[in-house]
Amino acid sequence: METVDERVVRAPARDIFAIVRQVEHWPAYLSHYRSVRFIERATDGSGVVDMSAWRPFGLVRWPTWWRSEMAVDNDRPAIRFRHIGGITAGMDVEWSFTPRPDLSAGGEVTLVRILHVWNGPGWPVIGRFAATGIIGPTFVHDIASRTLAGLGAIAEREATQTRATQIPAEGGQHAIPEARQGL
Repeated sequence: METVDERVVRAPARDIFAIVRQVEHWPAYLSHYRSVRFIERATDGSGVVDMSAWRPFGLVRWPTWWRSEMAVDNDRPAIRFRHIGGITAGMDVEWSFTPRPDLSAGGEVTLVRILHVWNGPGWPVIGRFAATGIIGPTFVHDIASRTLAGLGAIAEREATQTRATQIPAEGGQHAIPEARQGL
């Protein structure tokens, strides 16, 4: 099973990468995330993390959970997860962040891509069908696309606020919003 979710985010790659890599904050940003908790954490942000989310079906919310080994590549940038617990154990996930010029605004946008690759659960006879027919399209894609849309919107909002502070005021000075004056 392979699923790809991607979105062009109107923010620099370093900004959306910084938001995504802080997985422990996802429940505060995303209503479909129930919890994210590091079991082990390295100084670079990598570690073992327990994640749980809701998959909505109309008025019903189906609970999901998984444990992953998370690896952060600051140079590329990329974030990789290897699911080591839950029904999706063995799944590999990669978030990649590719900067693109924004010709319309003269800035930078980022192609954010989430790739999930998995051989499915080890269930005899129905494992492959369960992965490609149900789990991948119904759960993995739905949760990943909601996550990408939500985190992308946060990065875009922050980029818009940053650009607003960089608009030159009279005399060539940068405008400083009232909320930030005196800081």
